[in-house]
Order: sequence, then structure tokens, then C-alpha cells
Amino acid sequence: MMSFVLASPEVLAAAAADVVRIGSVLRSANAAAATPTIAVSAPGADEVSAAVASLFAGHGQAYQRLSAHLTAYHDQFVRTLQSSADAYAGAEAANAAPLQSAGQGLLNLINAPTEALLGRPLVGNGADGASGPVGQPGQSGGILYGDGGNGGNSGAPGAAGGAGGSAGLIGNGGAGGTGGAGAAGGTGGRGGWWAGSGVPADSAVWAAVTAATAAMPRYSETAARAAPAAATPAGTAATAVPAVAAAWCSVPAGRAAPVGRAAWPVAPAATGGTRR
Repeated sequence: MMSFVLASPEVLAAAAADVVRIGSVLRSANAAAATPTIAVSAPGADEVSAAVASLFAGHGQAYQRLSAHLTAYHDQFVRTLQSSADAYAGAEAANAAPLQSAGQGLLNLINAPTEALLGRPLVGNGADGASGPVGQPGQSGGILYGDGGNGGNSGAPGAAGGAGGSAGLIGNGGAGGTGGAGAAGGTGGRGGWWAGSGVPADSAVWAAVTAATAAMPRYSETAARAAPAAATPAGTAATAVPAVAAAWCSVPAGRAAPVGRAAWPVAPAATGGTRR
């Protein structure tokens, strides 16, 4: 059964560089040890001293021969490691293009219906607006997911920057482009309705609600415009109705106004009855 191997070209290249540095240090150490270990001087003129010096010199020469073999193996290992990193990098580059092409084709298939009906993709980021004398607005992001494109920068004096594209359900609004001399920058795009940064998604709704609330008449004005109470017939007694406490009113206390006394039709005085 074949096992899978995960390899990163960047990690292999870094490892090859580390091995090269190790080999350089070993070469320097071998070169420094060659002269004292190969040419060993005899401590005396007798035969024993000469034999001992020759023995140590032979060990030094054997070490240098072994070091040369190890150096050759080290160089071969470095070349193999570097070629492996290059091979993996080439394989990734060759495989990335078909995968990107297939992914883009699938994304186009998903976005085709919404772009045809609404002129907006279902998933994906909006394109940035072009910069020029008058910056163009950024395109809107996907309806479900995607960031809005950034607005283009304006170069003409007095020209405002392009507006940023808005996001759909999830995404960030695009940044507005810079305006020309003496002009304001473009408005940032609206953030996602569910999640995302940008102009609040409900800012327009709240602006309309605020305007409608400001136009509504106050409670005191409504009470003042109420119809006047009916006149009490002559010869009848009226029982006053207590004023409604302001605390019972559903209108906030800061806007509540006391209600005046209102007349109440009662029974004729001859009967002596009062309405309870």
C-alpha cells in the first residue's frame, strides 16, 4: 500500500541552505586540522619516536581521505535536496493552473443566473473601480458572500472619488476612492447585512424612521386640537372627572402634557342623582 508524503518546496529549499552552511563549517575545520595531523614531527631522533610520529601521521592522512569522501557525499546530498525542492515547486505550479481554471469555471457557473437576472454575482468579490479624471465606483460583492470593490481615485480637480461597492449578506464594503483637489473622497460601501464592516446596512432605514418620527405631532399638540367639551345643560349639576395622571400615559414623560378637566353629562338636578 502506497503511503502519502507531504512536502513543502519552501521547507526543502531552507533545509538545503542549512546543509550547505554545515558543509562549509566542516571544510574549514578539516583544512585547519590537515597540517598538524598529516606532518607529525618526531619528538626524538630514535627509531621509536620516528615510528610513533609516522603512526599518527598515517591516522591524519586516513582522516583526510575519509573527509574527502564525506565532502563528496555532502555535495551530492545538497544537489539532490535542491533538485527535489525545484521538482516539487514545478509540480505545484503545473497543478495550480488546472485547479484554478476548474474553480473559476465552477464559480462562473454558480454566478451566471444571478448576474443575468440581477447583474450581481452570487459569490465573489466585486472588482475595483477604475481610477482616472473621475474615479469609477467599485462593483458590488456577491449576494451571499463577497467584499465590495474599492472606488477609483479621481484626478480632476473638484471630482469626487468613486464610491465603494456594497457587500451582500456577508462581506465588507469597499473603500471610497480619493477625490481630486478640493473634492471629497468617495463614500464607502455598505457592509454585509449579516456580518461585515462598512456603512451600516440599515442606515437608510433608520434615516427614514427618524425623519418620520420628527414629523409626527407631539402629544400636547394632539390634545390641544381635540374637540371642545359639550356644554352642560342649564339646571344640571356636573361631577368633575379627575385629570388623567401623566404617568399613566404611554407617551414619554418629557413629551406628555396634563389634560384639562372635561365636562361629563349628568342626570338632571331634580333627580338628585350623579353619575358615578
